[in-house]
Amino acid sequence: MRMLVDIICPHEQFNEAVRNGTVGETMRQILADQKPEAVYFTNRNGKRGLTLIVNIDKPSDVPSIAEPWFLKFNADVQLRVVMSPEDLQNAGLDELGKKWG
Repeated sequence: MRMLVDIICPHEQFNEAVRNGTVGETMRQILADQKPEAVYFTNRNGKRGLTLIVNIDKPSDVPSIAEPWFLKFNADVQLRVVMSPEDLQNAGLDELGKKWG
């Protein structure tokens, strides 16, 4: 299941990791473990942010995505299931429309 993961890192904990020189290695370790399809760094409401696209096999995989960000950066994490155009084509919208429309 493909998920969009939005992460917002509070200033203080992230700043401390920058100051003590651990931010790069910590990010590398988390991203290497999570193996995202894509990673985008941006800001979110004036704070550091990331957006990841990850694949998980089952709902119980969610903590392995969220917990490293919670524990290392005290981050806020939002996860949403997303579909590609091909996924949407296979969703059976025409049949659902006939049944429920």
